Amino acid sequence: MDLGEAMNVPELYRGLFDDAAVFPPGDLPLAEAVPAHRAHRAARYAAAVGPLLAPVDLLAELRELEPEFEVGLVVGPGRLAEALKAADGLRVATVEYAPGPDVRAAVAELDALLPEGVGAAVELPRSERLEDGLDALAGTRYRAKYRTGGLGYAAFPSVTELAGFLRGCAERALPYKCTAGLHHAVRHTDLGTGYEHHGFLNLLLAAGSPSREQAVELLAERDGARLATAVESLTERQILDIRASFTSFGTCSITEPLEDLARLGLLETP
Repeated sequence: MDLGEAMNVPELYRGLFDDAAVFPPGDLPLAEAVPAHRAHRAARYAAAVGPLLAPVDLLAELRELEPEFEVGLVVGPGRLAEALKAADGLRVATVEYAPGPDVRAAVAELDALLPEGVGAAVELPRSERLEDGLDALAGTRYRAKYRTGGLGYAAFPSVTELAGFLRGCAERALPYKCTAGLHHAVRHTDLGTGYEHHGFLNLLLAAGSPSREQAVELLAERDGARLATAVESLTERQILDIRASFTSFGTCSITEPLEDLARLGLLETP
């Protein structure tokens, strides 16, 4: 890449988009996902791209492809040691711990096995016991992870539920990432499925809201122009605070969300 042609990616979007191409609904074969991610890392918008995420069962194949870029390991309960062994030789940037029945057990396993300098996010089950999971992560070096969509209607949390998660994290100074259903910048109804999709721009703004009520209002907003105006009015301090809270989200498409930002006038054309 000619570094002189690199896009000026605003701080609000730098490293925001984790590459989840091998996960549903993208389901890209690893042999295609690796060169595609390599292309993202060499593109004008490279500063917006996070690591390639891969499950434990694909790590042997990933090692054979010899990627030189950073990867994120997605592991389930009790599989961290196996994953780290399988990832030997890879540049592991982070671990994403899939939901289990006991968040404190996940923290204990990470404390015992995670190498120094490798980050981790623990996915919290969507349940009435969310506060317990948040308390278990508060004060640790790990982020929370929350699912914002999926392949069925029940996988999409309401704006009230999502706002509760955001405020729960804010009250504990707990950083977090999200995953699924956030391909587009603005909240919308999918015409094919009827599912209500959250917008990642809504979520960024809600991450900086001072109250649950304002977070609900921002998450529910469907006017892209209004959201773009709100983004453009953010101060440098507000942007830094937002990204210290909302660190990234997993998306099986990297270019789609960038194109949304370009249409709203918030980013150069990818």
